[in-house]
Amino acid sequence: MASVQELLRSAVDLPSDSARRDTEVLLCHCLGKSRAWLYTWPEKAVPAQIVERFEALLAQRRRGIPVAYLVGEREFWSLSLTVNNNTLIPRPETETLVAWVLELPLPANAKVLDLGTGSGAIALAVAAERPLWQVTAVDRSAEALQVASTNVANLGLQNVSLVQSDWYRAVAKERFDALLANPPYVAGDDPHLTRDDVRFEPRSALVAAENGLADLQQLVAGAPAQLREGGWLLMEHGFEQGQAVRAMLGNGGFSSVDTRCDVAGQERITGGRWHAD
Repeated sequence: MASVQELLRSAVDLPSDSARRDTEVLLCHCLGKSRAWLYTWPEKAVPAQIVERFEALLAQRRRGIPVAYLVGEREFWSLSLTVNNNTLIPRPETETLVAWVLELPLPANAKVLDLGTGSGAIALAVAAERPLWQVTAVDRSAEALQVASTNVANLGLQNVSLVQSDWYRAVAKERFDALLANPPYVAGDDPHLTRDDVRFEPRSALVAAENGLADLQQLVAGAPAQLREGGWLLMEHGFEQGQAVRAMLGNGGFSSVDTRCDVAGQERITGGRWHAD
């Protein structure tokens, strides 16, 4: 039988900038143990059936399949979320959007809409932080909503509602204090679509027409009819799209337009406030 230490050393060839971390996550998943346990018991012998399972996951990782899909979960805003290939993998950049909405001067019982929720990451992070807010999360994909529903149940959150909708269509009669979105914003010919984890994520959640700007523009155009007076629209976008999205919001009648940078210092979230004429 192989030891924990030997298994960790066996996977240095993984196709990743974080090969060691990926190996640790996969081995912890197979063992049902923490990273601390791995380093507390490096000489511990690992049963053959677990070694076999671990090696099977390594083989899939070597083919490029994302670690989050292999283990079926990803942490976001300190929440452990179920994910699969029907949803995007939640990323640290999107936490910038969550942090921003939590800073806004919204009512104590604010109504918030998360558009294109996927795994539910944004909606669930906001709902967990603000239990008095009513958060509605929409997605046009029934498969994605099944994943989000699992996460709502696992986290025991009572202030989240899930609705199948193509953007605003199914909630057109409602008004919200904040609209949040991480929509498709990648151009169809972007070379990043053929690299790394993105290759395995749902293309419909990544790619938008008009050089990646079509869905962002649609969200801006429809937002005034969905917002209460003084409400906000915050959207994630590509790091080179900040100027274009600021122009969309300005031309759409939004004020207080601003852009926040992500953890890498790239322009990532742009938002504005709506005031009716």
